[in-house]
Amino acid sequence: MALFDLTGRTALVTGGNGGIGLGMAKGLAEAGANVMVSGRNAAKNAAAAAALGGNAASVAADVTVAAEVEAMVKATVDRFGGIDILVINAGTNIRKPAHEATFEEWHAVISANLDSAFLTAKAAYPALKASGRGKVITTGSMTTLFGAAFAPAYSASKGGIVQFTRSIAAAWAADNIQCNAILPGWIDTDLTRQARIDVPGLNEKVLARTPAGRWGSGEDFAGIAVFLASSASDFVTGTAIPVDGGYSSTI
Repeated sequence: MALFDLTGRTALVTGGNGGIGLGMAKGLAEAGANVMVSGRNAAKNAAAAAALGGNAASVAADVTVAAEVEAMVKATVDRFGGIDILVINAGTNIRKPAHEATFEEWHAVISANLDSAFLTAKAAYPALKASGRGKVITTGSMTTLFGAAFAPAYSASKGGIVQFTRSIAAAWAADNIQCNAILPGWIDTDLTRQARIDVPGLNEKVLARTPAGRWGSGEDFAGIAVFLASSASDFVTGTAIPVDGGYSSTI
């Protein structure tokens, strides 16, 4: 359908070399978009871009460093001529309750998840505005809806992501830029594989509570990415959409 066609549009996907980010990048590429994959690991970035095929490229960047973020944006504009779609997905987690976490650990998570979103959105704004049809997709978490005892910094940063997304949605609506967050549930990624080691009984609890009866996969994010990046969502902005197999709808 033309409504979901991304041919001729360019997407920059941070944290796009694996997991949820790669799943979104695949969806965007399959819908016809040029995709720039970004992450700190250059070799992993290149492998992801090669797997996407078509018009895909990669650039290494630490999104907590302003100069590297600006270079990442410039590399995308230089390679493809602009940016129509920005996917802010890079992030991390340190699993410790608040009384055990150090301030340095707290700050590391806030910086990687929330400060990086500000730096990336700010750097990409001129290109998104010039596009005339910009789209921003941020990755929050179902922990924006409820707390996680073992991830206070992560939960706080992801709650901040949703409010930041709503703020830029309001600020940039006049530029025809729509900004929306997705709220992943328990997804099978490198981060959550480690969580199943760190948190006893986690796998069983997730399966018992999730109506879909399984963990999510990166591929589960292809469709929502295409929707939020395409003309199909031109009147959708400032939202936060759970993608969690129903986990957050149950108690």
